[in-house]
Amino acid sequence: MSGDQGAEFVFYAMALLLPLSALLARRIPLGQTLKMALAWIGIFGLGLIVVSQRGKIGGVLDDARRTLVGDDQQVVGETVRIAMAPDGHFYATVSINDISRRMLIDSGASITALSRATASAAEIDRDGVFQVAIDTANGTVLADRATAERLEIGGITAHDLPVVVADAFGQTDVIGMNFLSKLKSWRIEGRTLVLEPVGEPR
Repeated sequence: MSGDQGAEFVFYAMALLLPLSALLARRIPLGQTLKMALAWIGIFGLGLIVVSQRGKIGGVLDDARRTLVGDDQQVVGETVRIAMAPDGHFYATVSINDISRRMLIDSGASITALSRATASAAEIDRDGVFQVAIDTANGTVLADRATAERLEIGGITAHDLPVVVADAFGQTDVIGMNFLSKLKSWRIEGRTLVLEPVGEPR
């Protein structure tokens, strides 16, 4: 169990004590108290499982979305074509060290940014002790510098791609210009983003 997971376990255990202590204080018959206590333990146990497996659950939800509404990403030869989402942005289905994620493509971001959950699921560790200041739409945040061993969109692959990781990113993962600059070209045709690699995928 990692340090973050250990802290989450302690938090849930402490939170569970509140309803259990309230049940004991109400002096309900023992049989009914046990049933209610088991129900609370089940609820908190499920919550702990969801939190600890959120990385895997995110991938399952992405698969379900593609099954229900179809895939908005197509590979034609070596070219990747991504349809615009209803919110006006472009989201790519990305494999990071074999972990699948749906990532926002943002040409305004200088570097690819990962949520803490995604970095953990992809087993990406920070590169050094010092953090770097990143300007975001919500202000400047401090982020850890790290490296994604392999990041793929369709047949386009980047190896040893620098990334930043921070809690402040929430559940958002962003493809930045340090990935887009590796391409032969990228452009928008109507409501489609077109990514073209340089020769052999790298």
